[in-house]
Amino acid sequence: MIASVRGTVLSIGLDHVVVEVGGVGMLVHTTPSGASSARTGQEATFFTTLVVREDSLTLFGFADDAERRLFELVQTVSGVGPRLALAMLAVHAPDALRAAIAGGDVPTLVKVPGIGKKGAERIVLELKDKVGALPGGATPVSEAPSAPAADETQQQVVDALTGLGWSTKQAQDAVAKVAKADDAPTQVADLLRATLRSLGR
Repeated sequence: MIASVRGTVLSIGLDHVVVEVGGVGMLVHTTPSGASSARTGQEATFFTTLVVREDSLTLFGFADDAERRLFELVQTVSGVGPRLALAMLAVHAPDALRAAIAGGDVPTLVKVPGIGKKGAERIVLELKDKVGALPGGATPVSEAPSAPAADETQQQVVDALTGLGWSTKQAQDAVAKVAKADDAPTQVADLLRATLRSLGR
């Protein structure tokens, strides 16, 4: 098990970061907020979980151990794999996700792409009494970068949504709708979260 990685950030994507560890670039899948907290050329630390499959080794990284433990906990529910668990943490901040599960807030959980009403109810049923034992409060990996230009921000979110399975038109329309609001988020991670919530309604 690779429990954590620390090293210089070589590159940053919307949902991943490449960290150089001992001369090796390790691709760490993370949430948009985790990726946006890292900065190219600076050192970053991620608490990690290694998912082993027959044809792949995939590393998932988080800002702190509490977020990683929540990621691992939700996967104990039947039908929730690492990709869906990561999507849950992409749409909802760890504290909000814990609160939704503990409070039986099914409408909040179904805003995550891939989770229907029955799936959300199963998550609540199986984890309601377990999330309280997890420590809360995530901290950023490192200093957050300044917000990119609006057009660039929206394009990054569109790219992320198409990667999650929406068509380019669906993604562009959804992002444009959310971005038109007076209180529209300016950070990539926040805009992605808001758009995912909009698409999940």
